[in-house]
Amino acid sequence: MAGPKKYCRLTKADRHAIQAALDTRGSCRSIAEGLGRSPSTVFCEVKRNRVVKRGPDKGEKVADVPEDACPKLLSWPYVCNGCRLRNYHCPKRWQAEYRAARAQALADEELSASRRGIDKTREQFEHIMGCVKEGLARGLSPEQIVATYALDVSPATIYRWIEEGYAGTENIELRREVSYKPRKKKAAPRSTSHGAERSYAAFLGLGEEERSSACEMDTVIGRVHDSKCLLTLYLRPCKFQLMLLLGGKTAEEAARALDALEEAVGMDGFGRLFDPILADSGAEFSDHGLMERSAGDSAARRARVFCCDVRQSQQKGSCERSYVELRKVLPKGTGFDGLTRAGCALLMSHVNSEPRPSLAGLSPIRMFRLAYGGLAERLLDALGVEEIGPGELNLTPSLLAHEEGRGMTI
Repeated sequence: MAGPKKYCRLTKADRHAIQAALDTRGSCRSIAEGLGRSPSTVFCEVKRNRVVKRGPDKGEKVADVPEDACPKLLSWPYVCNGCRLRNYHCPKRWQAEYRAARAQALADEELSASRRGIDKTREQFEHIMGCVKEGLARGLSPEQIVATYALDVSPATIYRWIEEGYAGTENIELRREVSYKPRKKKAAPRSTSHGAERSYAAFLGLGEEERSSACEMDTVIGRVHDSKCLLTLYLRPCKFQLMLLLGGKTAEEAARALDALEEAVGMDGFGRLFDPILADSGAEFSDHGLMERSAGDSAARRARVFCCDVRQSQQKGSCERSYVELRKVLPKGTGFDGLTRAGCALLMSHVNSEPRPSLAGLSPIRMFRLAYGGLAERLLDALGVEEIGPGELNLTPSLLAHEEGRGMTI
């Protein structure tokens, strides 16, 4: 005969089998053998989850057996199941029974209660919450806090502790908790004005491998009257984001920035990193020939440029979503005219050093180096970008508040 099962919780079917056996006056050992469990498991289950059948607390879990109760309730089976007198002729005013459905509900409630609260010592909890508070102050998410501080707790647990207000934390401290607002009604899509050969439909006609390795290009503005803006290039394979300072939001400035990148890595390196490019339909991307043409050889094309449909920013959604990271340091309403190239290098260093759950806890800059090796190093050196250690990561506006010569106002 097979031995008892390895430890696992009793199921609803097990409890129905126990009730049926009790109703026919089965012994504890015979019930246990039928279930493949130990007799102590069955013994404890019946005694723990029996309920009052007759008495003031009918339906409630048995706490104590009254002194005037039937003496048979003081030993196995501890319930009135199977007793010939239980329904009509029992003189006792207090009875107990085992019912599978009620026992299952009691067991579920006990399991749920056991998972509430904090399964840590005071010292462990204080250490974890100290790291959480420090990480939140630096603009990190719970996932990034766990990865940065190597905490022995899941991000879901941190979210729950914050939700329940442990150690004085509040939901509003989570960086995205209050960042949403009602969406405006979407305008009807309009066709692109850049011709079929550079349309989004033409981009979708590329092979899957080319689309997945595309570079998404966009511009980010500060205040409405600022002359400077940021040209961003988002590399899909490794989630690395470049942020280049432009003197103005013009096609010439955008092309000049691309020329500088080509100068740093060469035409072949530029094509490997950035081809194909998917941009929006803004005026700064209107001169496709200027952007595609190599700075070193006007007859050569360094990359192909495609355009999203008008007012369809979701077509380059990865780039748009990545602005969540950028806006931690440069919130909307921040002026860009005081921004320097040194400030941009510092910004890129911190934003791209942030561990990402989607990259298995690695940072974009680490993935960039793994994917492109020496080519990545050449570009990082040219831009002045370096990897920031977890303990020094700062994703708040204070990162650039004291940047020399920046003069930025918020």
